[in-house]
Amino acid sequence: MPAPDGRIRLDKWLWQARFFKTRALAAGQVTGGHVRINGTRAVKPAQQVGADDVLTFAQGHHVRVVRIIAPGTRRGPAPEAQALYEDITPPEPRDNDPPNPRYEGKGRPTKRDRRKLLPDGSGPLE
Repeated sequence: MPAPDGRIRLDKWLWQARFFKTRALAAGQVTGGHVRINGTRAVKPAQQVGADDVLTFAQGHHVRVVRIIAPGTRRGPAPEAQALYEDITPPEPRDNDPPNPRYEGKGRPTKRDRRKLLPDGSGPLE
């Protein structure tokens, strides 16, 4: 339950906002030094956060930047969790790699191609 001044434990908020599946995973990220609150590294999972705090943390292969809108009261459904924050993550840079080339007869042959490979074109080799 949030404190009367609208603040809540960092690990609990990350769990309620559904960024981490368990509170233990959220606490592990905080103690590992992977979460920043307003640009300052958070060292304890019990550190209090509230509205207008900006959190920066890694989630998978992406870095997330979120602004807290409200402290949660419970771990509810996803739409309720998404109402707790505003995602201000910068967009991922697009790769300038060209798309894969179209099929040019490379790779595994089709059944029709395999039939054409047989000497008489009638059936499998024996």
